[in-house]
Amino acid sequence: MRDAFHEDLDRISDELVHMTALVQQAMARATSALLHADLSLAESVIAGDDDIDEIRRSVDDRAVDLLALQQPVATDLRMVVTAMHMASDIERMGDLARHIAKAARRRYPDNAVPEQLRPIVQEMELVAEELAIKTGKAIANKDIRAAADIETTDDRMDELHRQVFATLLDPSWADSTAAAVDATLLSRYFERFGDHAVAIANRVVYLVTGRYGTEDEGVVSNPKRV
Repeated sequence: MRDAFHEDLDRISDELVHMTALVQQAMARATSALLHADLSLAESVIAGDDDIDEIRRSVDDRAVDLLALQQPVATDLRMVVTAMHMASDIERMGDLARHIAKAARRRYPDNAVPEQLRPIVQEMELVAEELAIKTGKAIANKDIRAAADIETTDDRMDELHRQVFATLLDPSWADSTAAAVDATLLSRYFERFGDHAVAIANRVVYLVTGRYGTEDEGVVSNPKRV
């Protein structure tokens, strides 16, 4: 019975890692649709979000079954409950990629990103992909040092977010108010994507150590509210 329980836990972990791969791909495709005004690609990202949602439902259903049938305690209980929270965070990461794709669709055939912001948005997408990859590895390996590295990577996303606002507030900004609103929303979507990755990192720390924050070496020290 316990072997079956841990096999189910492993399947849940595998599904979570698979979700991180899907949100990485979704973010890459959504940003490409955004930067190239590619309507068909944007539509495919929006439709593909259903796949991420379906896996989240699968994780929740499997976790609820384990809670009902196995009645886990201590570390096992922590693993099941934490997995449900992680699935929720990863699903939100997918939703944020979908929001970016919707922004591309909304402005089509125009490009939603002003020329002077394109390099920043491209960099934000690369950081988002890196965060998704690191999140998958942290979950798969239950690695608190990898979890701490996610927060460091997210600091880069926060800096890019600030650069967007600095550009919008610069006297040289010449684009429309609508473009500024789009840029603000898009930057926020990327920044929130990073926040959810950090939330997952803190859940990995909790899963391994039983606490959410610590100043010990290699552990996320200042969990963000998300």
